[in-house]
Amino acid sequence: MSERSTIVIVTGASGAGKTTLVRALEARALPGVRCHYFDSLGVPSGEAMIAEYGSTAAWQEAMTRRWITRLQKEAAPIAVLDGQVDIAMARDCLADAGGPPSRIILIDCANAVRATRLRELRGQPELASRDMAVWATFLRWQAGTQGSPVIDTSTSSVETSADALARSVLAS
Repeated sequence: MSERSTIVIVTGASGAGKTTLVRALEARALPGVRCHYFDSLGVPSGEAMIAEYGSTAAWQEAMTRRWITRLQKEAAPIAVLDGQVDIAMARDCLADAGGPPSRIILIDCANAVRATRLRELRGQPELASRDMAVWATFLRWQAGTQGSPVIDTSTSSVETSADALARSVLAS
């Protein structure tokens, strides 16, 4: 990447709309913006993560570092990564990489909206759990303390939310 290149990490709890919005952003084919998907590397079971890395958090950190290294080699001026990652950990990984400017954007929605999406639209009721609600609350807190922009998809259309994401990505 050139010195003026930027890495933008789009995070959020399952069902918040991050992948939907990154796909909508990608479909716009904005000049200089290239989108990537954290899970495209594959996501092993929790047991496999623990067996190989010691914990699920350690696996997430290792994969985040792998992605940042890959994105630092990206030719596009703005590399967008869709991934459900801890904001503070991602900031630490970006800082350790000493690379280009970066930004982390939280995609969020009300817990009831996320639960409905997970149960009814995605057919993944097991993800509509108290643990996911706690994770979403933690990410909201992190975004507030870390100064990360938040896009709330609770009542906005995909198009409106994608417009907000595009503005935030291009402002990076």
